[in-house]
Amino acid sequence: MPFFPDSLNGFLDRGGPVLFIIMAAAFVMWALILERVFYFRLSHKDVVANALEKWDSRKDHTSKYAHWVKDKIVSEVRQEAQANVVLLKAVVALAPMLGLLGTVTGMVNVFDLMAITGSSDARAMSAGVSRATIPTMAGMVISISGLLFTMDLDRKVRREVAKVEDQMEIHEDA
Repeated sequence: MPFFPDSLNGFLDRGGPVLFIIMAAAFVMWALILERVFYFRLSHKDVVANALEKWDSRKDHTSKYAHWVKDKIVSEVRQEAQANVVLLKAVVALAPMLGLLGTVTGMVNVFDLMAITGSSDARAMSAGVSRATIPTMAGMVISISGLLFTMDLDRKVRREVAKVEDQMEIHEDA
């Protein structure tokens, strides 16, 4: 077991200070993803039930005003289902940018080393090259994994909102 923390520390050291920021972004991203997973597993059914109850409690389901109320109720369900999704998408978009920041800082280290030593010693430059490539890789991995979940989440939100609209129309016809 002591191997893992040492290798993690080595990875973080080779990646440079930007890698810590990328890790923080990854933590925020996964916290937001888990929050949405728990919402759909635990709370979404109650939100839908309350929306349908609100719609069913109306006597009028056919007037223009009733359709506005229906749109408002559906919009509330959509808003609840999409909570934190914009922030999640921002973190997903930010991850590769942070990786590129790591690339720039790593290359600056390489050029500084070349300017100070006056040579292009490959061994001396390897730390800077690691600082240039590791954050980019980490940012891309985080972004791709987050992108997969946000695409799935968008699909789930559209499907759930469509279900609510369908259920309201069924209740409207009954």
